[in-house]
Amino acid sequence: MVTQPCETEGMRFRVLAIACLGAVLALADTLTVSKVVEFVRSSVRMHQSDKDVAATLVTVKLTERLDDQTIEQLQGLGIGPKTLHALWMLRDQSAKLPEPSAAPMTTAVAGYRQAEPPSAEEQGRLIQEAREYAANYTRNLPDFICTEVVRRSAAPKPRSGGAPSWRDQDTLQIRLSYYQQREQYKLMLIDNRITNQDYEKVGGAKSFGDFGSLMAGIFNPASQARFEWARWSRIGDRPVMVFSYYIDQPHSHYEIRAEGADRRIVPAYSGLVMLDKQTHQVMCVTVKAEDIPPDFPVHAAETRLFYDYVDLSGHTFLLPLKSEVTMAGDEYLSRNDEQFRIYRKYSADSEITFGDVDTKPVAPLDDTKTKEGPAVKH
Repeated sequence: MVTQPCETEGMRFRVLAIACLGAVLALADTLTVSKVVEFVRSSVRMHQSDKDVAATLVTVKLTERLDDQTIEQLQGLGIGPKTLHALWMLRDQSAKLPEPSAAPMTTAVAGYRQAEPPSAEEQGRLIQEAREYAANYTRNLPDFICTEVVRRSAAPKPRSGGAPSWRDQDTLQIRLSYYQQREQYKLMLIDNRITNQDYEKVGGAKSFGDFGSLMAGIFNPASQARFEWARWSRIGDRPVMVFSYYIDQPHSHYEIRAEGADRRIVPAYSGLVMLDKQTHQVMCVTVKAEDIPPDFPVHAAETRLFYDYVDLSGHTFLLPLKSEVTMAGDEYLSRNDEQFRIYRKYSADSEITFGDVDTKPVAPLDDTKTKEGPAVKH
């Protein structure tokens, strides 16, 4: 399977994968808030479509009051805009009901409080700054080379709402060069063995365009993205401001096609953008395809891309650190854990040679740099 934003103004991003979507968890007509929370959490883990989750929630009648704090915490799991609106409807419908008999959410935010969100005026200014930053991001990047390590795994479709049983497939090591705002990929190793295969022709899940294309597609004015404040949060030890966004189908640049099949669609998509509290630079973006036709081979596609500050020849740049790509098809889920390592700068007249390749396994990145957590403590 293939997903990619359509190329517009030089943007290029795509993901190729073979995967699957879990079944919808059935809900009873009358539920407690804790049961609704359990369902939404399960739907996120199973990569259930935003449309299906919302359709189930609108049939629910609560026995307790659903409050904004619980919805805010569910937002932190990465729910889609339709699910969010369905939860808001449940909140309004349950406003006069008693409080939940048990705490609906037990998360890492215990002992923390949410700070007040920025004013509407400040939010508008932050989004405008992010638009300008995204528009200039790729043109301000230097030419460089880095090593990309892709650990690919797959799982059969879980049964009865169970968690996926992931199994490692292979590990790809790629020499990625960025020159004159264009990316070039050379596959060097497969499972630590030297290979001459063409990266684009290797089967399974692959991604291209992490260096600015995701960001540009979201913040491009032509996309007419609708942004809403989500929450204060933290990535590692860095405070961030989180906004949700939604781009409808007529303005989407996100293409999904089935590898080996003559079918392609351009769906709506949604996600989150996380801005550094101090610099207002983009530290993480997520993309989730919406409203995929039920007969299409790819049932779900989602990407989370994290950035970090990298030193290149004495200058600091914000560059991709890690990407997590998940896809879902008829029978299988696929997952790519990608990390970008060993950045080094080169000039336009440098001769780029790949020479001997180190076949030693590359250790996974420390997850503390990409772990999201509470931002404000009592």
